[in-house]
Amino acid sequence: MAKKEANFDLYIHGLLIEAGISATAQGSDILEIQNALKTASKKQTGNEGYPEYTAIVKDFVIIMEDKPDKSFLCLKDDNGSILLTIDATEKYALNGALFYAKKIIEQTNCKKIFAFGNVGDSKHHILQPLFVSEDDYIELPEVETFENFSDKNIDEYYRRVVLGEVPPEDVELSDILKKAKELHEYLRNYGSLGEDEKPLVVSAILLALREQNRSGFSLSSLTGDTVETDGDKLYKQLENSLKAAKVRPEVKLKQVLNSFNLIKDRPKLNEPHPVLGTENSIKTPLKFFAEYINNNIFKAVISNSAEDFLGRFYGEFVSYSGGDGQSLGVVLTPRHITELFCALVDLKSTDIILDPCCGTGGFLVLQL
Repeated sequence: MAKKEANFDLYIHGLLIEAGISATAQGSDILEIQNALKTASKKQTGNEGYPEYTAIVKDFVIIMEDKPDKSFLCLKDDNGSILLTIDATEKYALNGALFYAKKIIEQTNCKKIFAFGNVGDSKHHILQPLFVSEDDYIELPEVETFENFSDKNIDEYYRRVVLGEVPPEDVELSDILKKAKELHEYLRNYGSLGEDEKPLVVSAILLALREQNRSGFSLSSLTGDTVETDGDKLYKQLENSLKAAKVRPEVKLKQVLNSFNLIKDRPKLNEPHPVLGTENSIKTPLKFFAEYINNNIFKAVISNSAEDFLGRFYGEFVSYSGGDGQSLGVVLTPRHITELFCALVDLKSTDIILDPCCGTGGFLVLQL
């Protein structure tokens, strides 16, 4: 059993090294923590305690107890609380780690501790963290590595997982995904559009909106005129946008433009709808859609963010059309794939990138 435990301790030490965490075995090289451990025996006799590993990462203490048998992870009482009896702290990894953490909090100025109960062997194991504070402890999800507790990641992990804070970019993305569902309903209710037509209308509007900054196009010009309809005006702007992008050859440009003809040829999209707008200013469905997309989606898409909002929005939007978009020719690379390959490429500021099939630009956005 001693050999198994020693081998598992070495495996845990290897994981700590991989994460860039410098840990001390069987104690601590921090005097304040050393003094706290002098009376922290798990037998609770007042003698010295020897946790497998301790480390300091920023203003967090990391403390670990290892056991080679997975059945000795944790012992709880009938209410689900982790027991701190002598038998529990001696035999069970998480109980022992919590015991050490509480001793350190009681006798030092260290008040934020990640206590780990690690059990098993190098192939089959459980790495179970707790967050221990002066008030209580929080059971956290199991982990596979200690990367989240490195100097680079520990603050964000603490905010996300312990405090439950949601980063601003996640809040914004969550809202955009919600808007994708709402927009899908609006297109159906006010535009009577088929499932393969909805993405075309959204794409046409997004292209036209690009001309707001480039050529001064304004949504106020969409007045529901019967001579030059809102669809005519949006079509003209998206044509300008495609020409500015230098879509070649000419035959390809014409094919792309033809796919957007429905916005000017579909009467229902260009007739004022009694439910939309106000009594004195009724809007066409196209104007309503354009304003909605501009206010809720387009501004986030063009923001200087490292998130591929367009790809995430479009993927969510087409999913409400009864599929994943592939029937429409839309194939979006999952975010975890773009992140992996961008990390592997390891581009420098002096490199030149050519992505002839960039789609929504998910790979390019991550390189910014």
